[in-house]
Amino acid sequence: MYSIFLGAPGAGKGTQATAIAQKLNLAHIASGDLFRQALKRGTGLGRQAKNYIEKGELVPNEIATHMVLERMSAPDSEKGTVLDGFPRNLEQAKALDKALARKSLEIDNVISIKVSEEELQKRLGGRRICHRCQTVYNIVESPPHVEGKCDKCEGKLYQRPDDTAETIKKRLEIYFEHTAPLIDYYRRKGKLIEVDGEETVDEVTRRTVAALNERWLIAR
Repeated sequence: MYSIFLGAPGAGKGTQATAIAQKLNLAHIASGDLFRQALKRGTGLGRQAKNYIEKGELVPNEIATHMVLERMSAPDSEKGTVLDGFPRNLEQAKALDKALARKSLEIDNVISIKVSEEELQKRLGGRRICHRCQTVYNIVESPPHVEGKCDKCEGKLYQRPDDTAETIKKRLEIYFEHTAPLIDYYRRKGKLIEVDGEETVDEVTRRTVAALNERWLIAR
């Protein structure tokens, strides 16, 4: 099974993609994580992507597509993958379709997590991440027990450079201009599943699993 999670920054698509990948025993491929790992290792692609990521801009299609397709060729992706943060525009979506078609494969499901822009801004502005274990908190909705310190490992919490007010605004503008059209693209292909992302995390997961089960039951 090859699935894609779509949603604006802060919609929770990463959380849901992780949960669904674990439930289905599929590889979870988050493009943002791939970029950050490349940055940390100092690879050529990582250095090329750095300036775009720090400004909240989209990484060029060629770089993003190469990274994701390379990761999808790993052994743990043989049973399928859950893609999170890729594709981000129509050009990337079409490149992905062509790459899969060469292997007689295709995207099976596209889950769109719907959240209002007002809620997105609140979530992103309050997001903090643990330096050590990468656990995500929100200082408004789900703060740590001790300010600035991770509940799990006591690591220091930080705010990502792309979660500042100015960059949040730019990220959302980019999403609605470039990524939102993918919803229509996959709807026309009959792949789209829309889920309300303003419920609790567990409820969004439950609804996503139910929608996937219904889709596969109908497909059979």
